[in-house]
Amino acid sequence: MPTFDQTVHAYLTHLYGPRAGEVQRRLAQHLAHFRLQLPTAPASFADAAEPPEATDAPMWSEKDQWVISYGDSIVADDAPPLAVLDAFLQRYLGERISGVHVLPFFPWSSDDGFSVIHYREVDPSLGDWAHIRELASHYDLMADLVLNHVSRESLWFVDYLAGSLPGRDYFIEVAPETDVSQVTRPRSSPLLVPVATRRGTRHLWATFSEDQIDLNFENPDVLLEFVGILLFYLQQGIRIIRLDAVAFLWKRLGTACIHLPETHTVVRLLRAIVDEMAPGTLLITETNVPHAENISYFGLERLPAGKPDEAHMVYQFALPPLLLHTLTRGEASTLQCWLANLPVLPEQCTYLNFTASHDGIGVRPLEGLLPDHERDALLELMHRFGGFVSMRSNPDGSDTPYEINITWFEAMRGTRRGPDPWQIARFICSQAIMLSLQGIPALYLHTLTATLNDLEGVERSGRLRSINRRRWKRDELTLLLDTPSTPTHDVFHALSRLLELRRSEPCFHPHAAQRVLPSPPDLLAIERGPLSDGRRLLTIFNVTDAPVALHSAGDAVNHTLRLHDWQPLTPQNGGQEEPTLPPYAVYWLVATG
Repeated sequence: MPTFDQTVHAYLTHLYGPRAGEVQRRLAQHLAHFRLQLPTAPASFADAAEPPEATDAPMWSEKDQWVISYGDSIVADDAPPLAVLDAFLQRYLGERISGVHVLPFFPWSSDDGFSVIHYREVDPSLGDWAHIRELASHYDLMADLVLNHVSRESLWFVDYLAGSLPGRDYFIEVAPETDVSQVTRPRSSPLLVPVATRRGTRHLWATFSEDQIDLNFENPDVLLEFVGILLFYLQQGIRIIRLDAVAFLWKRLGTACIHLPETHTVVRLLRAIVDEMAPGTLLITETNVPHAENISYFGLERLPAGKPDEAHMVYQFALPPLLLHTLTRGEASTLQCWLANLPVLPEQCTYLNFTASHDGIGVRPLEGLLPDHERDALLELMHRFGGFVSMRSNPDGSDTPYEINITWFEAMRGTRRGPDPWQIARFICSQAIMLSLQGIPALYLHTLTATLNDLEGVERSGRLRSINRRRWKRDELTLLLDTPSTPTHDVFHALSRLLELRRSEPCFHPHAAQRVLPSPPDLLAIERGPLSDGRRLLTIFNVTDAPVALHSAGDAVNHTLRLHDWQPLTPQNGGQEEPTLPPYAVYWLVATG
């Protein structure tokens, strides 16, 4: 087994060739500076039996359930937004959740935080580092390492414009006549942005927008800068590091400039550093791409010769659009097939499951899973439900859909036939499916609150993604939560009940086996377990707006179900002898021995 230093040297040699020795010496100085200041072990990760240094398996369990929120998704006049969010989570969710992803809370200039001006500061309109540390004392805290690009208002960019160090060499200049048609684009904006400098006009690489200028990781100074930022975040009590837009990190003209081997090596290096400096810290990659490309960030291709050495977790990006297709079309065959063919993951890896986030519902992950005509029908339906579609540019100059912009509650408004009375039931079913799958679930705050499309926000900002980024006033939200028969109340309390049940069921451990049972397309049936004591859990869902008789559920489900052998974990859909599943019914059933 190579030592940490040997591993790091191999990675740096791949990235920087003969300069690797010098870069490693500078990196060692970074690590030595922070080593005594970092915690030796994480303070939480849900009731794991062993400390992380005693096992290769990360510290996670069925109790790990996370919320995603902006720092100011809930605001009040009497406290900073970060304090308001902390108090809200403790009051309304308490121990039902174990972690929270606070989206970029740094000073920023655009893209609601993802164009970072200062990486080591907290946006004063949200609070300060004391508020971050307080939140991290109550929940496992995820923070973004926005390492692909930086704001034009950053000091690094000011340095570049003036020709001063260090920022002078932090960016990627490209001659405007260069052929960049092969570069994979997540947006329809120009890749090269003209910038007036003291040396004249230069064209800089900008993957996402003209205000988000890509950083040059071929310069080891940039890598070392971000290692320092990463270690600083760990000092503040941050437990989970989200590598934002990491797939685009390394550029090489003449290629697609996505998922390059050097990008994977950077992820492996960061993984080695957090494993060495703060065992139990998790790395999660954010790569909204087709499924096979997404899971490449586990590093599974290096098994069985070794263990996975890249991300501990990847977002399950194909899940949201497949769930949307399933529940609006009323058939689960595509979802069943996809779930049945997911690779078996080693204990060092798991998925982050979600249905909605601050971004839209990505449609690139549907490539190879859903025919274009089915995708287009889904896009048209979401438009009917008040949503939008963001586009991206292709090498031939054409545009194709990139993501759907809509709140998840509005996306559940109806089926292909249009709106219907089953919105809340369909919505709860979607969340219950997500909560049932192998991995760690994360619920966007606006999913918990059944938030409607914020069309005023879109008009005000000019950005389609604002449709799902409403800022709740605390008093308005708490009134809705405390008032029965409002969608916000009914959805929030139903999801809270599911979270409470889920965290107490050991079959929902991320490592518990998952098996999709053959069933008709109007049902989805998944078995979790068995555990070492023989305990099993069966989840079964009606994905249609019509009752489904259990006797028609198919031989595999009927054989497994044997209702007299199972006890209901979810009482809200009737007793275990119920012969039919109502529209969008959710059954969680357990058997022991």
